[in-house]
Amino acid sequence: MGMSVWDCCVEEALAKLGLLQLLRSLRPITPSLEKLNPEASIEAKKDDELKVFDEMQPWDRASVEVEIAESTVQKWLLDIPSSGDEIVTEGGAIKCLVEHPHQFKKLVLFSGNDYLGLSSHPTIGRAAAKAALEHRMGPRGSALICGYTFHHRLLESSLAKLKKKEDCLLCPTGFAANMALMVAIGNIGSLLTEGKASFDDQKIAIFSDSLNHASIIDGIRLAERQRNVKLFIYTHCDMAHLNDLLSSCTLTKKVVVTDSLFSMDGDFAPMKELAMLRKKHGFLLVIDDAHGTFVCGKNGGGVAEMFNCERDVDICVGTLSKAAGCFGGFIACSKRWKLLIQSRGRSFIFSTAAPIPLIAAGHAAVLVAKKEMWRRREIWNRVQDFRDLTGIPIQSPIISLIVGSEGKALKASRHLLKSGFHVTAIRPPTVPANSCRLRVTLSATHTTEDVKKLTSALLQCIRFQDIAINGNSNRFARL
Repeated sequence: MGMSVWDCCVEEALAKLGLLQLLRSLRPITPSLEKLNPEASIEAKKDDELKVFDEMQPWDRASVEVEIAESTVQKWLLDIPSSGDEIVTEGGAIKCLVEHPHQFKKLVLFSGNDYLGLSSHPTIGRAAAKAALEHRMGPRGSALICGYTFHHRLLESSLAKLKKKEDCLLCPTGFAANMALMVAIGNIGSLLTEGKASFDDQKIAIFSDSLNHASIIDGIRLAERQRNVKLFIYTHCDMAHLNDLLSSCTLTKKVVVTDSLFSMDGDFAPMKELAMLRKKHGFLLVIDDAHGTFVCGKNGGGVAEMFNCERDVDICVGTLSKAAGCFGGFIACSKRWKLLIQSRGRSFIFSTAAPIPLIAAGHAAVLVAKKEMWRRREIWNRVQDFRDLTGIPIQSPIISLIVGSEGKALKASRHLLKSGFHVTAIRPPTVPANSCRLRVTLSATHTTEDVKKLTSALLQCIRFQDIAINGNSNRFARL
């Protein structure tokens, strides 16, 4: 089944929604500057220059250097549950950090998703502050009612251009984006069979990688409740298994959905092979590029750009909450798909649109991430540093060091905490039992010295040679 047939399916679904008067529109509005701040319209014309830098600046370190209360450290070391109440606050402000700095321990963060270190970038911060001064939070309502502004449209356009797609739909989070997309896909089956006898051969077949993100899994579960979706799970990154499932499936409408860069294992989906299978079987290819966007590819276009197969990806889900250092999710797709998702994706329809300052920060982040190419160069240099220092052939800035039991993972995490590193133990239900791990993530704002110190601390609790054979999650590191 060629992609033109999928276009026909979407067109038919949109026609049904039109007849049912269920198509929903996004109509951008612009808040009045003069009413909020008479000087804002004048100031808005000043200082609009996008300031970028060609190397790391002192403030970049704020993205990887954190402080943690000693009371929290002790609870962590003793594995005592915490509700975050160790910080003493007074009048809504943190009191003990200022008055008692000795009560805090400084740590280097090796567990976040701020891959480019953009969360501390002054240009992005200024964009948010400027938008807040000019517009405050902006209209509060769902995007379909009054929350969609010119700023939202500007960000969508920049993301569509980054992903080389016709359009883009902003969502509250990356989780909500996957939920909205999967539910919309399920809706196609419902709309096309409405008023007709339901037959199994009219269903939509969704093929999902066994290690896909929870948001994809939950989205598919909701889609299945419409009873027009049939789910097939293929072994992680196993293209032979996927090909067998596709070949034996008699359904004509097929969708393959996968993470592009897997968040817990740090490996890439086999994009080249997926592109070949797409040509063979004619399925709709959906990728969740949450961890690849801005990190991979010359321009930060993501994993599809890195593997030179952007045209083979039909729909790309992404986030601004990781390498962009901001917040929110998006779906880059065709205009047809956007109209369908905004009309049927419940997690989009029934969520309040993001405040204008967050959107302004996201737009600035897209521009900065594209222009400051040194950040991508540096993060991949850190990946090479880790390879050289450990002998582990890691593929990406996400490093999965599987130690097996929960107790071993916690012991290793506590050792790193004592050594001055923030690396959390990943345990069930995030990962399967007996595959507990340390999930180490690298950033463009880490230095080679940071990585050397980290690997030195890791060597005291993990034997690298035990996982250096294939560098995959099928082998456990020994403590």
